[in-house]
Amino acid sequence: MNCPRCHAELPDVAHFCHVCGQDIRSDDLTRRRSFAAKPDEPVASFSLISTIMPRGAVDRPQTYRIGLTISLVVALIAAIFGALPIAILVAAFAIPIVYIVYLYDVNLWDDEPIPVTGFAFGLTGVLTVAFTIVVMLVQRPALPTTAIDGTDLTEGPSVWTFLLVALIVPIVGEAIRQVGPVLLASRPEFDDLMDGLTFGVISGVAYASFDTIVRFWDLLIGGRAETDPGLWMSLIFLHGFVKPLVLGTATGIACAEFSGLGRGYDGFTPRYYRGLVEAVLANIGFWGGLYLFSFVGNPTVSVLLATMWGLLILGILILRVRNVLHAGLMEAALEQSARQAGVGEHGELHFCARCEMPLLDDASFCTACGLAVRTQAKPHRMPVAAGSPPPTPSSAPPTADAADEDANSNPRQDEEGQA
Repeated sequence: MNCPRCHAELPDVAHFCHVCGQDIRSDDLTRRRSFAAKPDEPVASFSLISTIMPRGAVDRPQTYRIGLTISLVVALIAAIFGALPIAILVAAFAIPIVYIVYLYDVNLWDDEPIPVTGFAFGLTGVLTVAFTIVVMLVQRPALPTTAIDGTDLTEGPSVWTFLLVALIVPIVGEAIRQVGPVLLASRPEFDDLMDGLTFGVISGVAYASFDTIVRFWDLLIGGRAETDPGLWMSLIFLHGFVKPLVLGTATGIACAEFSGLGRGYDGFTPRYYRGLVEAVLANIGFWGGLYLFSFVGNPTVSVLLATMWGLLILGILILRVRNVLHAGLMEAALEQSARQAGVGEHGELHFCARCEMPLLDDASFCTACGLAVRTQAKPHRMPVAAGSPPPTPSSAPPTADAADEDANSNPRQDEEGQA
């Protein structure tokens, strides 16, 4: 039995192709019912762990799930009893700590984990503190959380504050979160799509953590609070868990597109700018919703509505991240199959101009999107120095001239050559 996608030879009992991952025993040609990082989940799923922690989704998913649950419970209990410093600190650093532990646990970058993690997390943290302080000095309250922190409900929303919160902060904030991941993903050892996604998540949760610390600094050093515990529980959940996940997944989408498909990082391509626009729009929706919901008369209802709004945006982002990750993992398998088919482990591959998937040896059509290879621009021919050996065969797409020569060749001569 052969795989219909990469033509690899398979045992008769195979369910999935061991080379390209194609589902052999299903009519699901795009494998939408089997997520590449966790096959027992569909691609369209709201599973958080397998989305932002794909390398540990099969071996130890409960470890990270339990860690997040314990930190959430500790923060909420502290908020119930009015111990706001403990609640804010736990909520601000729970997800970053669990995520950094995940990176070390799966040994993602065994050669230099500390510099990479520190650069992605620390650089974003420093820039976030400086930016948030400036914003809060320009307009107070700069980023309102509820009506209890100074928002004047009698005057209604301010145009300037709305533009600051729903436009300037999302755009500048996303630019800050892109700096570290883009610098790291541009290095040859970190140009994989999964690396870009991970860098983006780290940067996003780092921004959320330090943003929360700066904005709640007065409450952090103020000790106990006698306000409604239900309000603080909702507030802690919103800013300590919903916000970092929204920012992390949004930034991860753009950074994954920067790493892109195929060999090396794609860089500042239209796909990256599309991912960046998606991230900015998600941030605009999140921060703008938080500001508008802050004018609801009841503070607790205000935060609950803002939390539900944030969870809605988070759900959309999770679905988008899973699609990006699934496509990247399937692409990596197809690239490997292309190398095995014709050019060897270190050979030069050629990629489809439309979907950037690798082309199989002597391919006339892209196996992923169906584009006719002959419609692509001809590859530049490198000059061969005198006395150098002839170039080795590669998976270069057949040009129109080459195809015409093959079509006009003498079949009898071919038969004699084969004999």
